[in-house]
Amino acid sequence: MNKLVFNVYRVLVPKPLRTVILKKTLRKKILKHFSSLPEREVNDEQREVLKFLENNPVKIFPYPFYDTYSPDNIEVFYDNEKGMRYVLQEGKKLYFKRRWGEKRIKRAYSDLVREQDVRSPHRYLTDSFTVSNDDIIADIGAAEGNFSLSVIEKVTKICLFEYDPEWTEALRATFAPWAEKVEIINKFVSDHNDESHIRFDTFFEERNDINFLKIDVDGAESIVLDSCNNVFKTGSTFKVALCTYHKNNDETDFTHLMEEHGFKVTPSEGYMIHYYDKKIKAPYLRRGLIRAVR
Repeated sequence: MNKLVFNVYRVLVPKPLRTVILKKTLRKKILKHFSSLPEREVNDEQREVLKFLENNPVKIFPYPFYDTYSPDNIEVFYDNEKGMRYVLQEGKKLYFKRRWGEKRIKRAYSDLVREQDVRSPHRYLTDSFTVSNDDIIADIGAAEGNFSLSVIEKVTKICLFEYDPEWTEALRATFAPWAEKVEIINKFVSDHNDESHIRFDTFFEERNDINFLKIDVDGAESIVLDSCNNVFKTGSTFKVALCTYHKNNDETDFTHLMEEHGFKVTPSEGYMIHYYDKKIKAPYLRRGLIRAVR
């Protein structure tokens, strides 16, 4: 499809319909790709996804648990004093952007709880990879702060990295009851330092007690890792939950990098289909994240 035709297509075809067409096309490509492989080259986890796709459309989590979550099941509350909406997560208030309405919050939070389902390839923690009382966490790409809220009462301290001022406002409201345990850094973690960016190496010079990293930054994970180079060279004890589904080679590249730094790396179970990525290509199925321990 050349650029002119593509632009006409975008104008004439509504986005929801374009997404349906994209997912149907991608489903055919995935099934065709794996049917062309020798059976010995397809693992059991991939077969589980293929079985799902035989009778279901493409979903970012291609498993039956996906449909057990619905925005209709989410209750949204309004804080008159703060003028902001929130949901209750394990009895704790999780605030959202001030301008977001109830419908958008329901949809967003439904997605968040789905991605942290025990069966999800995107789940950060497991029974064997979890937090402890003496952990000091750097939540890089905090956004809503749902991960940190889920562990705030189990750890010593959390440093939340989030540049979006609308999210930092919501984070301050969410973590107000634990203000003494939380530091909000209103910068991108990046490969350079300026008014809006900071290398994690630079931050670590002042806070070298951090021992747990959660990195989920919408495809900028490689930049964050570049900023951790000196930190990883120290040989310090670390646990790292690192997302790998945004780009085709992230799992392979990040696993190699972390192993070079002496980490034992384990991928999450199952696969995601990140159909939002226009550059997605065979084999199409991506691990949600890797968990690295040293």
